[in-house]
Amino acid sequence: MKNTMLAPSLLSADFADLKAALKTIEQNGGEIVHIDVMDGLFVPQISYGQPIVQSIRPYSKLPFDVHLMVEKPENQVESFAESGADWITFHHEACIHSHRLIQKIHSLGKKAGISIVPSTPVSVISELLEYVDLVLVMTVNPGFGGQKLIPSCVKKISELAGIREERGLNFMISVDGGVNAETLQEVVAAGPDIVVSGSAFFSGKLNWKKS
Repeated sequence: MKNTMLAPSLLSADFADLKAALKTIEQNGGEIVHIDVMDGLFVPQISYGQPIVQSIRPYSKLPFDVHLMVEKPENQVESFAESGADWITFHHEACIHSHRLIQKIHSLGKKAGISIVPSTPVSVISELLEYVDLVLVMTVNPGFGGQKLIPSCVKKISELAGIREERGLNFMISVDGGVNAETLQEVVAAGPDIVVSGSAFFSGKLNWKKS
């Protein structure tokens, strides 16, 4: 895990005290804050929006990766950029004109990420890889914390790493879903740059150590 960054997900934090959650992240090896935005349409639940991101922004110097699990993400990126997002990651499945949205995110001075759900193969986003800063591989179906990792999704990480090397690209690879003490070694072995963890991190069961 020497070169792998930890991005704890606020979805599993105590919503009544997100300021304390940010402090916990900084004190326990977190290098990125992963913020899951849910709209009740693309995924079943609703989490939080721009006012929350704006209100917690002053309490952490870590980069915020806002993961938009929403329909029509193109309508949301500008306001999240203004609210304090550093990276904006949207779902390919929720956007028709992904390349245009990547350009828009970059025009706002932010890093652009694209995410794929377990049923979406890497090949679907092949034409976009040279333009994005981040690819987020979902290893659970998005929408709920605490789910079990889908093992077949892990191979997408190594597939993306291979494509990156073969084509001389620079995007980072992140993985999100079911990462805990039991699955961490398998996930890290696949070669991601970033590991997202929510339930396991905030319960103190992740045992994250960098050497």
